[in-house]
Amino acid sequence: MSTATFQTFAQGLLRRAAIENKDENIGSATKSTNSSISTVLSTLVTNLVIFCIMILLFMILRRIQKRYYMPKAYVETVPEHKRKAVQRVQGQEGFLSWIGGVGRTDDSTILAASGLDGYFFLRYLRKARMIFFFGCCFIFPILFPINITGGGGQEGLDILSFSNCSKKERYYAHALVAWAFLCFVLYTIYRELIFYINLRQAYMFSPLYGPRISARTVLITCIPPEYMSETALRRVFDNVKRIWINSDTDKLEELVKERDEVAMKLEAAEVKLIKLADAARRKKGDPGSTVDEAGDDETSGSVAAKWLNRSQRPTHRLKFLVGEKVDTIDWCRERLGTLIPEVNALQEKIKNGESEKFNSAFIEFTSQSAAQIGVQTLAYHLPLHMAPRFIGITPDEVVWSNLKIRWLERLIKFASTTAFTVALVIFWSIPVAFTAMISQINYLTDKVPFLKFINDVPKPILGLITGLLPAIMLAILMALLPIILRLCARIAGAPSLSQIELRTQNSYFLFQVVQVFLVTTLSSAASSAVQQIIKDPMSTPGFLAQSIPKASNFYIAFMILQGLAISAGALLQIVGFVVFKILGMFLDNTPRKMFKRWSTLSGVGWGTVFPAYTNIAVIAITYSIISPLVMLFAMIGFSLLYFAYRYNLLFVYNASIDTKGLVYPRALYQTMTGVYLAEIVLLGLFGLKAAIGPLILMVILLIFTILFQVALSDAVDPLLRFLPKSLEDVETRLLAAEDGATLESEGKEGTAAASKGSRDPASLVSAPLKKVGAIAKFLHPEKHADYLELRKLIPRQDFPEILYTPEEEREAYYHPSVSSEPPVLWFPRDVGGVSKQECAHTEGVIRCGDEGAVIDEVTGKMRRVDETSLPPGWKMEPIY
Repeated sequence: MSTATFQTFAQGLLRRAAIENKDENIGSATKSTNSSISTVLSTLVTNLVIFCIMILLFMILRRIQKRYYMPKAYVETVPEHKRKAVQRVQGQEGFLSWIGGVGRTDDSTILAASGLDGYFFLRYLRKARMIFFFGCCFIFPILFPINITGGGGQEGLDILSFSNCSKKERYYAHALVAWAFLCFVLYTIYRELIFYINLRQAYMFSPLYGPRISARTVLITCIPPEYMSETALRRVFDNVKRIWINSDTDKLEELVKERDEVAMKLEAAEVKLIKLADAARRKKGDPGSTVDEAGDDETSGSVAAKWLNRSQRPTHRLKFLVGEKVDTIDWCRERLGTLIPEVNALQEKIKNGESEKFNSAFIEFTSQSAAQIGVQTLAYHLPLHMAPRFIGITPDEVVWSNLKIRWLERLIKFASTTAFTVALVIFWSIPVAFTAMISQINYLTDKVPFLKFINDVPKPILGLITGLLPAIMLAILMALLPIILRLCARIAGAPSLSQIELRTQNSYFLFQVVQVFLVTTLSSAASSAVQQIIKDPMSTPGFLAQSIPKASNFYIAFMILQGLAISAGALLQIVGFVVFKILGMFLDNTPRKMFKRWSTLSGVGWGTVFPAYTNIAVIAITYSIISPLVMLFAMIGFSLLYFAYRYNLLFVYNASIDTKGLVYPRALYQTMTGVYLAEIVLLGLFGLKAAIGPLILMVILLIFTILFQVALSDAVDPLLRFLPKSLEDVETRLLAAEDGATLESEGKEGTAAASKGSRDPASLVSAPLKKVGAIAKFLHPEKHADYLELRKLIPRQDFPEILYTPEEEREAYYHPSVSSEPPVLWFPRDVGGVSKQECAHTEGVIRCGDEGAVIDEVTGKMRRVDETSLPPGWKMEPIY
């Protein structure tokens, strides 16, 4: 179970507890003796014990199971620049020294190891921690004394909340503190957007990204029929280098899929034959054949036949159960002999443009600047034609099935999937409530007569139904939700995996806010208020004003769970570790499967990871004024989560989807939801208490927040999507300075103007990051986090020069089936010589090899020669 899934499951359990009304934090407003302190302490102690146990296990396992807990440090398939960046982390081999090493690792190393997405995710956790640290330091000394002496008659932790303040004149303090703290949050969001823009620009202009084909390639969708030719597109766009017009590859895809399946079937059969023959040879004590004997014999399978009968060779049926039974190796060789030429012929036909064309194209421009102009060009006179346009999409993330969608179809799909997502979010409580009902089956049988037959079920089975079944159903529900949301994004027409993640981020955040926060909060307040409202309806406004702040006790437990259990679980990943080991033992029956499990690292789905923690920030900001204590546990939680993810992004995670950091500004904008909710809640509470002065102050603050966001969006949104022309020349001259070139006088003047006349470019590239005070750095991002400063964070050490062969350039944006080659089969070498002969006979149809894997002569088990052994023909994919 991944970290994100485990976290979502934990949230679901808390939601179910809310529905069942079993959590002591929920409904506490009606209790005569408040147990919030004991509840929080018991939750804290329980989770702290779990945290300590998990961390101890992790510290033991990480040293003896390096493949699972430190794979990026030495797995050969990890790009070299990432591997070397991780290896520079100090103390990673020690039992305790790794803690300091991870904490001291500089930002440049993290950026090299985890990319922009990982770097900005950690930055989000760090800035959220900073916000709540400031909130604790600023709000606690002001509001705690006011609330404690507020005369509301509350007990326990509730004396610290707004519900214990009954004196209207004191509400001015809450309103003014809200102004100060929420404006601080808004300013932090502003400065982080500025920081993101400058670092993104520095990264995308740098040699790490600028020379990539994807940096200068634009995807054009919904092209009208009259422009679906290379000549017509060149008339619309200038400085075009190459055009790939997407075409129909359905038949080719089917053939390539069949070819690869047959090839893998042949590989599995050959491996099985080699293992069977080796086991039989060792049983007879035969020393085996020489290399010459194995390779020169013309009779297929003659070496294996020394120890196996023909009937013992691998076989299969051509149709399930009733088909003809054939020799798998002979049949696969014959079938591949037909499929491979057929695939090659069809590939050449598509490369020559002899296929039906779709209404989309990838256009490579001569430079990154020309591509930026192309993506911003208003290319057609009708709306929704030759749009939307995308830049920076890499070939391996393209959703090819969505490249043929027409503009009207795109609109319909977008509207329908959006409506479905909203409905799913709103009505998600129904299946969650159903799982809670199952756990209360005894209560249901008393109230619903026709269910009384359930009482006849044996007690052990009934215990499983009420105890285990709801947890399993909830786990399945929570695991399905991200899958459903990503599927909706794909159906809506997202052309790339990164666009799918960005849309999923929005929809999953909506789910988090509505279901994990709002529904739980309202149900908590309502459950605690319902009896009082029935007795005295006129007391409803005042009672809700007391109940809503006290629902925060539930979120204190939630923050404790996130900070302790979830952070430790993110490090330990015990379920994933056990599954990794078990599946490896039972399913890895070929060298390729062993290699794939060894070399495939855990990924990160930013579309579901980011919203979970954005929602925590939203909850803490919402309760920052009415129940400030939530911020303390949020700060601790974010601190622990930050360290856990810092370790994983350095050593474990290898994200395959790159949004170029675009998940970060979305998360910042989503964090403003907490500001709006805090203001709306205070508006409601002041209104319920009839505090006119504070109410007016909050109305003004709400209007200011809306205007702030509108102005901020108008100012920065273009910079989030496009690159400025002004910095292209600056970067060119700075790179020239790095190479020791002499700058022309006018170039010096231009660069000096861009850097506000501060220094010569040659000194800028060599000078370290400026050491300034934290306050000055925070208040002046335009000065201390500008382009010239942040480009020094961009890693340059060990990063390979980005070069392409003519074939890689020519075939970069073909459909994968068009450039796909037959796989190179991989057999384990055996002493008996069976692998040598099988390779020699199979080579006539498809390439193969038996290097890098062996049948161990002592144990008889198949293994790779060593950890660096790679499949025959394997090569690192080019960086597009």
